[in-house]
Amino acid sequence: MELPFAESYKIKMVEPIYRSTREQREEWIKEANYNLFNLKSEQVYIDLLTDSGTGAMSDKQWAALMTGDESYAGSSSYYNLKNAIRNIFGFEYFLPTHQGRAAENVLFSVLVKEGNVVPGNSHFDTTKGHIEFRKAKAIDCTVDEAFDTESLHPFKGNIDLVKLESVYSSYNREQIPMVIVTLTCNTSGGQPVSMQNLRDVTALSQKYGVKVVFDSARFAENAWFIKEREDDYRNSSIKDIVAEMFSFADAMTMSSKKDGIVNIGGFMAMKTEELYKQASVFNIMYEGFNTYGGMAGRDMNALSVGLDEVTNEHYLKNRIQQVAYLGNRLIEWGIPVQKPIGGHAVFIDAKHFLSHVPKEEYIAQTLAIELYLEAGVRGVEVGTLLADRDPETKENRYPKLEMLRLAIPRRTYTNNHMDVVAVALKNIFDRREKIVRGYKIKSEAPIMRHFSVELEHV
Repeated sequence: MELPFAESYKIKMVEPIYRSTREQREEWIKEANYNLFNLKSEQVYIDLLTDSGTGAMSDKQWAALMTGDESYAGSSSYYNLKNAIRNIFGFEYFLPTHQGRAAENVLFSVLVKEGNVVPGNSHFDTTKGHIEFRKAKAIDCTVDEAFDTESLHPFKGNIDLVKLESVYSSYNREQIPMVIVTLTCNTSGGQPVSMQNLRDVTALSQKYGVKVVFDSARFAENAWFIKEREDDYRNSSIKDIVAEMFSFADAMTMSSKKDGIVNIGGFMAMKTEELYKQASVFNIMYEGFNTYGGMAGRDMNALSVGLDEVTNEHYLKNRIQQVAYLGNRLIEWGIPVQKPIGGHAVFIDAKHFLSHVPKEEYIAQTLAIELYLEAGVRGVEVGTLLADRDPETKENRYPKLEMLRLAIPRRTYTNNHMDVVAVALKNIFDRREKIVRGYKIKSEAPIMRHFSVELEHV
């Protein structure tokens, strides 16, 4: 008999969580103006809002934390991280920042100008926000299969080369500062990009003289799917796959709070000294001196270890299988999800789950609130609220996918917790016909509104 799957770690420390009553949750979510971001952490039983900075660090990371060098300039922790980035990604130049959106802010301050267009595969919220804040335009070139949740295409994060070349040929070269490839593609459901697609995107971009930038928050999960789904890489190590992936990039941004398995931090890295010097000006202005940026020495030490651990195949197998465990339980009950299951989260197809709720009443947000009321589980809407308003018309943008994302923190919850989430969704699914109205906006910010929006029930 084959031995069953078990986690590749044992638990050394625990944190208590509180299981509230439905009456309490009804009061709390109303006080939060039906915005799950406004809830206090102690009001949440199982928190799947994000996998960003919410994972559990290892004993080796905690040990590295204690030996951090907090020198303002030239700390040993900076050089530990520099060596890790060089060894894993192959980039000689890098700048630390306090998190991923800060790296975007610094890099885009160099590259993105008013009137520019930035193609990519379903840019995530902060990426699109930084582009549109600079009065530029993000153009989605994701393959069409990504928007069919039932399709089993193995690489739904891929960029459609025909769409990309259409952008390249429709605009002047000076208007296109870069193409952004998000690994894995969060907005399309944590879906991977194939090595062949990375190779093809780079070849096409070089033909038109366009820089290739990777949004690398979940690079290791992407490498795992390449190993599992591309025949040429089945016998390759994760570290070798990562090295080849990043050989196709001119630069990268990284939210280290995901596949760095740390609670804070980020960086950008690049091939050329010229781009490094240009970005350094903004990094010093916005983040800090180049050898610490927005990070403490102890956090750079922990990240150095985390980048090594995340490329360990035993860790990745555990990580991917837990996400698949939750997804497969939902599929067994007929609950509509993005297939195949992605790397960091399960994405519920809210349009098909709550088919009676009008799109103007924020379907995925409605489902997210129902899940919180049912079991104290906090997910996040990846739909119309996140898509924001068109900068020119000020009208809502209705994306092709209206999703509830259940992002699973790394090394944090057990499969018993996943069972609670699955049963809660099954209970809602069984009474879905009774959910016919959603929410309307009371107030919203002019950009990235989903973080602070205030809603009321229709």
